[in-house]
Amino acid sequence: MDRNTGSPERISRREVIVAGAAAGLAAGLPPLVQAAAPAQPNIIWIMADDLGFADTGFTGLRDLRTPNIDRIAQQGLFLRQSYSNSAVCTSTRVGLITGRYQYRLEVGLHEPLAGAEPIGLAPSHPTLPSMLRKAGYRTALVGKWHMGEGEKFGPLLSGYDRFYGFMRGAADYFRHQPESLVDGVGSALIEGDQPAKDIGYLTDLLGQRAEREIAAAAKDRAPLFLSLHFNAPHWPWEGPEDKAVAESLKAVMHYDGGNLATYRKMLLSMDAAIGGVLKAIDRAGATRDTIVIFTSDNGGERFSDTWPFTGQKTELLEGGIRVPFFIRWPARIKAGSRSEQVNISMDWVPTLLAAAGAAPDAAYPSDGENLLDVITGKSASRPRRLFWRFKAAEQAAHRDGDWKYLKLGRRESLFNLAEDEHERANYATKVPARMAAMKQAWAAWNATMLPYPANSISASPNTPDRY
Repeated sequence: MDRNTGSPERISRREVIVAGAAAGLAAGLPPLVQAAAPAQPNIIWIMADDLGFADTGFTGLRDLRTPNIDRIAQQGLFLRQSYSNSAVCTSTRVGLITGRYQYRLEVGLHEPLAGAEPIGLAPSHPTLPSMLRKAGYRTALVGKWHMGEGEKFGPLLSGYDRFYGFMRGAADYFRHQPESLVDGVGSALIEGDQPAKDIGYLTDLLGQRAEREIAAAAKDRAPLFLSLHFNAPHWPWEGPEDKAVAESLKAVMHYDGGNLATYRKMLLSMDAAIGGVLKAIDRAGATRDTIVIFTSDNGGERFSDTWPFTGQKTELLEGGIRVPFFIRWPARIKAGSRSEQVNISMDWVPTLLAAAGAAPDAAYPSDGENLLDVITGKSASRPRRLFWRFKAAEQAAHRDGDWKYLKLGRRESLFNLAEDEHERANYATKVPARMAAMKQAWAAWNATMLPYPANSISASPNTPDRY
């Protein structure tokens, strides 16, 4: 068993900015570990909810360390130019699990799903867990689903063998039973397809269940695909000692509460839970042969830190879609690696299928790219063309190499991200030909996607606490 140790290091904000300035230059290759990789590595996908880019110690969090999250980065590869498929949860999760632009599926047009809508991810659509299960993997989702519920939709119908978590977009950290929800809003804790009876702080419960899944897979000698999708640090704003706050809430989304201190307690609790997961991998003797990924479903909001970017969740500015992304795989990725490879959530379906030796479904071709050779150092970073849209404020974005076209309402801009990740210097009138070409490319791409339904929800960036 390969146990990687060592104190986590953090990068300063100056280092973040310097690294960003070099984003458009030829990126160095992540060093390749010269060792035979396992035929079917375990895959642990850990995802925070609404985490800002700078909300980890490794990416510049001020006055606070996240040692376990940082350890994943220190012992693996930091992909600095990582994007979410959307600026909100449901649509990113659809892209992540299918490997396709979410705008190809009805459920992906809801930004996000709200309540018990009769819409969801069709069980007939192949997913990362369903394709890995066909390849012999044991599959489990611990945490948030948010892609449809009821008899027609759910994780157990979309490739997961086991489920422990919640179905909707938010869950109280203490109120887990249906009868205890705030005015019926939120999501109860579910085990399989039945209400769970567990009591405790939600982040702790999810971490503990993930540890049990790892131990069970090791006992069965089965390769494991585990999705650990935390609620943290998503609202409601409740730290591990805030049970009284939970009992007093009149709404799960409470603009009259929360503060930076509570937010940081939520971060530290998640980090501690991740520490337990890493120890469980160690105990199973599986450290070397396990891919561990940490990221977020979209950019941060309210108390988050998205430096050096502007914007937040619900916006296609970099702060709404750039996410921290760390991947540790001792058998194939050297500790301390860094890459400027541009990537997006949906890339990880073809990439992880390739890592597992699993076959994709030819009837549902991925819009993502297989980046396995890049992350293992066998090939150089390559340019990408990525597209986004967001119904609220009629947003559109297109990244092509270092250039980004952005539309927010009636305002259209062209940014060179290699020089200006803060998205302030608008080149639209300086290089009108490039601006026109990128707008045209976005329009051509958009014509291949499903149109938004007139009644679909799209979360407005103009929340009551935006000033």
